[in-house]
Amino acid sequence: MYNICALGELLIDFTPSGTNEQGVALFGRNPGGAPANVLAMNARLGGKTAFIGKVGNDEFGRFLEATLHDAGIDTRGLVKDPGYLTTLAFVHLSETGDRSFSFYRRDGADLMLSWREIDRRIIDDSKIFHFGSVSLCGDPCRTAVYEAVRYARSLGKIISYDPNYRPFLWPDKNEAKNKIRSLIPDADILKVSEEEMSLLTGITDLEKGAAILAGKGPAIVLITLGPKGAWFRCAAGSGSLPTYDVKTIDTTGAGDAFLGAVHFRLRDKSRRDLGTISREELLDIVDFANAAGSLTTTKKGAIPALPDLSEIENCREKLWKNEPPCPSRRGI
Repeated sequence: MYNICALGELLIDFTPSGTNEQGVALFGRNPGGAPANVLAMNARLGGKTAFIGKVGNDEFGRFLEATLHDAGIDTRGLVKDPGYLTTLAFVHLSETGDRSFSFYRRDGADLMLSWREIDRRIIDDSKIFHFGSVSLCGDPCRTAVYEAVRYARSLGKIISYDPNYRPFLWPDKNEAKNKIRSLIPDADILKVSEEEMSLLTGITDLEKGAAILAGKGPAIVLITLGPKGAWFRCAAGSGSLPTYDVKTIDTTGAGDAFLGAVHFRLRDKSRRDLGTISREELLDIVDFANAAGSLTTTKKGAIPALPDLSEIENCREKLWKNEPPCPSRRGI
């Protein structure tokens, strides 16, 4: 039985890696794709995970398959298709470590995954089914996602959804909003960034925005706030927690690490449990996830930067040793 399986993009992130002797920018080849990052964080913490997706039967695709295998992620759901090339993305970092992307994805392998290529036994054997909105940009992958969500829901699986909006991938913003919103009612766990919350709700107030999203169906709504931490909402209450004070050099994968850590902490829960989780328990889970996300920003890349369980616990313990408990740490 898998703790979680995820369907979606698996690609190469070319991450800035300094310059050569002539001052020309260098980029390092790193495994990427939000669903894969989420699984890698869970596996790094000891969870049992499986990936569903497609890459090209090329050097990049084989590299990504090996990376998932080395990360402890089951790859039997990974299709290697010689007819398409593995998707590429170039990551651009600001002076503060914030990132933007340039995707090379037209007819990219990840977007060509069809429903008939998905091994449904992986969903059968998983407690949580996770997906993101990058796979909704076009068919056949969009249809595969809809069918997979419907199938997972019919089996009573916990559904986790990350509407990770990438403007460059959508020709029309309104189409993106409509497609992304369409699957929110199917989600039990919904994770959005602050900007994505505003996009989907039309407001910037965290309390009201989280309430609107929760009202569409999810039992748990999580809003990542970058260096400000995270906001959370469940039936028992809502609040926020600050992030951890670390030396950030690259924010790539931080939100995915956050969500993967949340999944790990929810691995023994049922769908019913999510509806009755206490505010105090969710507060502790979010703090754990904040530490995971914060530590991920201290290294370059996504999967290579993920912390293990001892690093996360040491991070949390160090703060409590050096600072007295305060309202902001306990959550507001």
